[in-house]
Amino acid sequence: MISPEPILFCWSGGKDSAMALHSLLEQDQFRVTALLTTVTEGYDRISMHGVRRELLERQARSIGLPLHEVRIPPHCVNPIYEARMEEALRKHFDQGVRKVAFGDIFLEDLRAYRERNLARIGMTALFPIWKRDTRELIREFHANRFRAIAVCIDPKILDPSFAGRELDESFFHDLPPHADPCGENGEFHTFVFDGLIFHSRIPVRTGEIVARDGFVFCDLLSEMEEVKI
Repeated sequence: MISPEPILFCWSGGKDSAMALHSLLEQDQFRVTALLTTVTEGYDRISMHGVRRELLERQARSIGLPLHEVRIPPHCVNPIYEARMEEALRKHFDQGVRKVAFGDIFLEDLRAYRERNLARIGMTALFPIWKRDTRELIREFHANRFRAIAVCIDPKILDPSFAGRELDESFFHDLPPHADPCGENGEFHTFVFDGLIFHSRIPVRTGEIVARDGFVFCDLLSEMEEVKI
């Protein structure tokens, strides 16, 4: 019997990551070894999404996978980002991991960038939901009982009132026609708190909504107890 291939998952905490990870966990040929996430120094939050590190840790605990945090400075430039990512990836390479999975859907330049950086250290990329129709993905998202909250909004594309809303049917109904349903062009970023990949739901409540660096963020606060499904 062939052993499953070890694979590292690049985890953002959002819905695309959740759907891609779910796809991998359903496949017998892979064994996900850990979640890799960038966390911004000083803020102690998931980079770009702005979610508190505590909630990231609760996600990993509920999923049941080790979490490897890569610390990067605020307004991180590419050379620093790439150097710190490479340092983290080499640790997994030394443990026999040769593949890294991502939740990207259709941004060709981002895929090429990831593949180029991984190739430098002898690793390859895997994109479980690549080229999937984003409307179909949202239907699958709900079918698999995933739940998420919009935590970061680009106000140049969406009204700031979308920040802090749960991704229910009304959320997608209210999206303007030019917005991608999965926010693949950066329209919005999310935090997933429930779904088939979790052993327990992560109770959260919305906090302060702030505008910063050209984006609108909704702070999420952790409730004390995890609720069993």
